[in-house]
Amino acid sequence: MKYNFDIKMERRGTNCEKWDFLEEAFGKKDLLALWVADMDFPAPPEVLDALHKKIDEGALGYPIAPDSLLKAITDWQDVRHGWKIGKETVTWAPGVVAGLAFSIMAYTKPGDGVIIQTPVYPPFYAIISESGRRIVKNPLKRANGRYVMDLEGLEKLVTPTCRTLILCSPHNPVARVWTREELEALSELAERKDMIIISDEIHQDLVYSDAKHISIAALSDEMSSRTVTFVAPSKTFNIAGMNSSVALIPDDKLRARYVSVLKRLHLSSLSILGLTAMETAYGKCAGWLDELMAYLEENRNLTEKFVRERMPKAKMDHPEGTYIFWIDFRGYGFDSEKLMDLLVNEAGVALNNGRNFGTEGDGFARINIGTNREMLKEALEKIAKALEAKF
Repeated sequence: MKYNFDIKMERRGTNCEKWDFLEEAFGKKDLLALWVADMDFPAPPEVLDALHKKIDEGALGYPIAPDSLLKAITDWQDVRHGWKIGKETVTWAPGVVAGLAFSIMAYTKPGDGVIIQTPVYPPFYAIISESGRRIVKNPLKRANGRYVMDLEGLEKLVTPTCRTLILCSPHNPVARVWTREELEALSELAERKDMIIISDEIHQDLVYSDAKHISIAALSDEMSSRTVTFVAPSKTFNIAGMNSSVALIPDDKLRARYVSVLKRLHLSSLSILGLTAMETAYGKCAGWLDELMAYLEENRNLTEKFVRERMPKAKMDHPEGTYIFWIDFRGYGFDSEKLMDLLVNEAGVALNNGRNFGTEGDGFARINIGTNREMLKEALEKIAKALEAKF
């Protein structure tokens, strides 16, 4: 391999949320951090070199987004995901969550309902409620040993003032990569009920060899006309701190409404370093990503086997994508409060509290396997020993 993912990075003392916010978040700072969804790997060296070069130019004034960046984005969607789009489709967001919030402002009114498929990424709740909209839950259901969408339940929720769905694809935290058949069924409903789909696809590139990501907007012209898709290099290339994301909006009218919000908030451009990192990542770092995914897939397989063999009363579905996995500890009799007490105070490991993803997450925890294998093994061993000591 050209790139080394077994590297042991010391991130404490670098103003890193994942490692330097442990005491505030968990009450202890001497924990192994497998919570915040960034990785303990350096960004691709090509990205770091491009950033050094840009800084060495000396001037860090107002930037423009060059055509070469737009081409890098559209080529990436075409080559990696089979979605052909024109450069006019591309606009910006200072982070995917910000883009979702802007979309709520653009496509809904105060008092409207916005549908989410729970358990789901906690900021989804906040951006809806804080904008004066109603959170409308369409919980995922279980079928054939995994989470699936409840489309029958979804159809019952759609009304003239509740027809916007935030789709998490791939899904955080349940690590599903929706199949073509699932997305086509959702599309049929969306078209029939005149829905707008706001699709968070930030994890689109982090998909394992036994699954394939498909953008719902790529299914048909009809779906592209009612979908706003958000992607970013942030999770993929571990550059989340650049706060630079992409909104892909093929429909002229939907795009105009979104851009009007950006202009009203004076947020129509990204930072000069964010633009540099994005173009380099999408233009030069496909090889780095391929090696990363091979490494993460081994981490996934290790974690799945470990949970099955060493935590027999816990359950983890086979993860199809992302590097953040959803573990059900309820077989040990835990609610979230007792589970977090064991993880923090007995195992010494920081995982995300499943309850933060919705009431459906009580007794669950989310684990981040985006770290060197030695640390992952150590953290899993600490959790298993804490469980064995108690049970």
